[in-house]
Amino acid sequence: MGIEKHLRITGTSTVSWKDAVVQAVAEASRTIDYLSSVTVLEQKAKIDGKKLVEYYVELDLSFVIDRDRD
Repeated sequence: MGIEKHLRITGTSTVSWKDAVVQAVAEASRTIDYLSSVTVLEQKAKIDGKKLVEYYVELDLSFVIDRDRD
């Protein structure tokens, strides 16, 4: 059984909360190996007038520690 580490990150998007999650995971996967799960902790949005203009998600990313890595 491996050891998992958790990292809390914030994703943003001008499209949707789902897009904010997808963009954040894609960006994190560029520098973090062995991502294993994501949990959405919180969702927020910025309002301009009567319209949502920016979406924010607080995420808990999990990744497996590779003990054999040099």
